[in-house]
Amino acid sequence: MSTAISIFDTTLRDGTQGEGISLSADDKLKIAKKLDDLGVHYIEGGIPGSNSKDIEFFKRVQELGLQAKIVAFGSTRRKNSIAAQDVNLQRILESGAQAATLVGKSWDFHVDTALQTTLEENLSMIYDSIAFLKQGGMEVIFDAEHFFDGYKNNPEYALAVLKKAEEAGADWLVMCDTNGGTMPHEVQEIVTTLHSQLTRSQLGIHTHNDCELAVANTLSAVQAGARQVQGTLNGYGERCGNANLCSVIPNLQLKLGYDCLGDDKLKQLYNTARFVSEVANVNMSVNQPYVGNAAFAHKGGIHVSAILRDSRTYEHIVPELVGNKQRVLVSELAGQSNVVSKAQELGITLDPSSDEARGVISRIKELEHQGYQFEGADASLELLIREAGGQVKEMFSFESFKVLVEKTAGRPVVSEAFLKLNVAGTSVYTAAEGNGPVNALDNALRKALSQYFPALRDMHLADYKVRVLDEKDATAAKVRVLIESKNYEDVWSNVGVSENVIEASWEALLDSFRYALLEAPIPKNEQADLTHQGLINH
Repeated sequence: MSTAISIFDTTLRDGTQGEGISLSADDKLKIAKKLDDLGVHYIEGGIPGSNSKDIEFFKRVQELGLQAKIVAFGSTRRKNSIAAQDVNLQRILESGAQAATLVGKSWDFHVDTALQTTLEENLSMIYDSIAFLKQGGMEVIFDAEHFFDGYKNNPEYALAVLKKAEEAGADWLVMCDTNGGTMPHEVQEIVTTLHSQLTRSQLGIHTHNDCELAVANTLSAVQAGARQVQGTLNGYGERCGNANLCSVIPNLQLKLGYDCLGDDKLKQLYNTARFVSEVANVNMSVNQPYVGNAAFAHKGGIHVSAILRDSRTYEHIVPELVGNKQRVLVSELAGQSNVVSKAQELGITLDPSSDEARGVISRIKELEHQGYQFEGADASLELLIREAGGQVKEMFSFESFKVLVEKTAGRPVVSEAFLKLNVAGTSVYTAAEGNGPVNALDNALRKALSQYFPALRDMHLADYKVRVLDEKDATAAKVRVLIESKNYEDVWSNVGVSENVIEASWEALLDSFRYALLEAPIPKNEQADLTHQGLINH
C-alpha cells in the first residue's frame, strides 16, 4: 500500500500575495469549491478578520459543505502578551475553520532582528499560541518560518522550536524554505535528520521558488519523511511563487508512487489549473509541466511521425492521466504526419499521399512565409484543414465594412463600425460603437449575426495581441494579430496578417466567428436559401 501524502493548498492565502493577483470573496469561494472537487485535503482561506474579503469568505464557506478542511492562518501571539487575549488568535477560533496554520520564527537571526525579542520568549510565544488553539478544539499546523536558513545557522535552536511546537500539541510541523534559497540535497539531509527526532507530530514542507527549486525541494522533503506538502495551483505566490501543486502532485503520484488524490481526481488537474487561472485573471504559461497547453505538444515532423506509432517515444506520461491531451502543431517545419494527425484529431480522414494533404501543407507553408503562425491559432488551422476536406459550411458571407474613428479635443476617442453581410440570401446592414475600431467591428459582427445564431451572444473576445513582423518598415510594417475568443464551453484562437492592423484584426475576428459557427444548426426557414446561394459546401 502506497504512502499517503496530505495536500495543503494555500492558493487563497499565500497565492494571493503574488504580484497582480487579487481575489474577491466570490472568487475565493469558487476556487475553494473547485479545489475541493479536485480532492485536496486542506484549503487555507486567509487571515480571519484581516480584511472584509476574508471575513466574508470564512462566513460563507461553511455553507458549501466541503470535504476538505478549511484552514485559517495567523501568527503566534505578540511578544510579552497572553495568548488568550490576542485578538488574531481569538479571530482564528471564531472563524469556524476546522484547522489553523500558525507561523512562528525558527531562525534566531529573525528572532533578534525582526521580532526583537529573546530566543526564550519566542519559544513561549509558539507554545502558548498552539496550546490556546488546541484547547479551543482546533487542529494546528505549525509553519516554522525560515526553517532551513535557521537550521543551517543554529541547528540546536531550530530543532528546539519544532520540539516546543510538538510539546504544545501541534498536529503538523511544517518546515518552510521561506526565502527559497535552499538546495534539494540540503532539504533531504535536514528532513532526514529531523524525522528520527520528532515522533509525536507529522512533518510537512512549504517551499518557495526563488531558485526554481520549490518542486524539487518538496519532493526531496517527502522522500525524507515529510507527509504534508503545501503549495499553490499554478505556483502563484510572493516573489517567484510557491511550490506548484500542478507539478508536485503528479510527480509524487505518477513518478514516485505516493497516494495524493486518487486517479479519478488527478484527471481533473488540468481543468482545475485553468479554472483557477481564469478566476485569478492570470494567463497560464503554455509550457507549464503537466497542465500547460504545450506540455504534450509536438511540432517537429520526426517527433510527430514517432508519436503516431507510439506516444511513449516523446511523452513521459499519458496526458489524459492529468486531464490534458496530446496536441500536434502544424507549421512550416511540419511534415505530412503533422497534418494527417491534426486531421485525425478533428475526425477528418486525410490520405497523406492525397492532393488534399499536399495542398494543405503547401498552403500552410505559403501562409507562414507571409507571416502567419498557426501554433497558437488552432482554430484558424482547423478551418484550413476542414476547408480542404470540404467540411466547412459557410453560414454568411462578408461584403464590406467601414470604420470611423473620431477624436475631439477634450473628449475620448469614439469608434463606430458599419458592416454589410449576406446571411441566407439577405443583405444585413448594421452599425455598432466600441472602445476601439476592433471592438466596434466585433460588436457590429455579433449584432448582425446573433439574430440568426443566438449562441453567439455567449461568445466574447478574451485576448488580443498584435506583433510587428518587420520593424525596419516602421509604421508600414506587416503585423500579425492573434485573437482569442471563448464561450461557456471552449476557448479558441485565430490569426490574421496584413500591412493594415485593422484588416489583420478583421481577418482574425471573422475567422473566429466562422469557427464558432462550425457546428451551428442552419435556421430551418433559411436552409433552402443558403443552399441556393451556394453558402454551403457539399
